[in-house]
Amino acid sequence: MTKCHVCFRHCDLKEGSIGFCGARIGLSDKTAPANYGHITSIALDPIEKKPLRRFYPGTRILSVGSYGCNLRCPFCQNNEISWGGEAKEYAVSSDVILPEQLVVIAEKQKRNGNIGIAFTYNEPLIGYEFVRDTAKLAHSRGLKSVIVSNGTAGLPVLDEISPYIDAMNIDLKCFDAETYSKVLGGNLNMTMEFIQEAVKTAHVELTCLIVPGINDSEEMMREMTAWIASLKDKNGNTTGHDIVLHVSRFFPCFHMTDRPATPVSTVYALAEAAREKLNYVYTGNC
Repeated sequence: MTKCHVCFRHCDLKEGSIGFCGARIGLSDKTAPANYGHITSIALDPIEKKPLRRFYPGTRILSVGSYGCNLRCPFCQNNEISWGGEAKEYAVSSDVILPEQLVVIAEKQKRNGNIGIAFTYNEPLIGYEFVRDTAKLAHSRGLKSVIVSNGTAGLPVLDEISPYIDAMNIDLKCFDAETYSKVLGGNLNMTMEFIQEAVKTAHVELTCLIVPGINDSEEMMREMTAWIASLKDKNGNTTGHDIVLHVSRFFPCFHMTDRPATPVSTVYALAEAAREKLNYVYTGNC
């Protein structure tokens, strides 16, 4: 039996068994990413689509995804590759593209405005070894590396990837520990710790999807943005007020079709509340 160290779940895995995330496998003395190099999605996207608004705006980035996730958000927009019933099928049907091959593809896309590789679509940190290996090689070729993540990983994982990651967009889905646990299957403290350290090593932007009845109160937004504004850089300076926050509108999908789309007025009001503490707040899906 081997204990996985990636996130708060610390799955105990027998040799050959798969963890909660659907992507880590138990070996005799460690766990490893069963999804290493398994690519389910690849596209050349505008950098703003990640979303990153203040990191090389106007450029494009090669976006790649695998399968699996360690959260269980009922409104997941990429459920087919994250934790929907179809996700297991990708373990045998997805194409394997190793780091060297992926970097070559990214280099060829420079002529189309590509600046690097974004690890996105599913949760990239559950396969951090592939992210680390690819990003390290990408850096040696002058390419940027980006992750789009739920931030549900321990600090040792961040230590492994941080030397090679230039930017991150991290979901801060709400600011209530009980909701994080019961609704999302996550751990707010772990996500906060990850963000707190990530801002010391990379350009970080945060995204909060506003779901009616879950995280749409101005009180929660003010509490969350006060914490963001208090974050410090690697030199101990309080620079959190310059962290970008994306406030996005929810649309019914997957297992959460029991409520309407978030009113645009609510998104705008919460963005205004966020601007009381933060200098860069953007609305999305409006």
